[in-house]
Amino acid sequence: MSNEAVQPYQRIVQDVREKIRAGRWIAGTKLPSTRELAEEYSVAAGTVQRALTELRTAGLIYSHQGRGSFVTDTATETSKDSTALALKALEEQVADLAARLDRIEEGRSG
Repeated sequence: MSNEAVQPYQRIVQDVREKIRAGRWIAGTKLPSTRELAEEYSVAAGTVQRALTELRTAGLIYSHQGRGSFVTDTATETSKDSTALALKALEEQVADLAARLDRIEEGRSG
């Protein structure tokens, strides 16, 4: 999907998800204010609010009136779980490739 096809609020959602997934924002991390995010992404405050609403609905952040929005514990755990699953899948692929390579080498030497 090209950047032109992504709505401005979706770009914010994607960026926040990526920061959580990459471990740059962990549980309890305070997100920048609505005003700061609006300036960073060159969008209206309403666009930021829509992104924050989607992130709250997805369970990635929670908000406290007057204090701001924060990354949830479950967002960080989900990120760790998905990373662990991805690593396990890669380990299985490497093991499968190693077994195939062993069979090929056995065929050449036999």
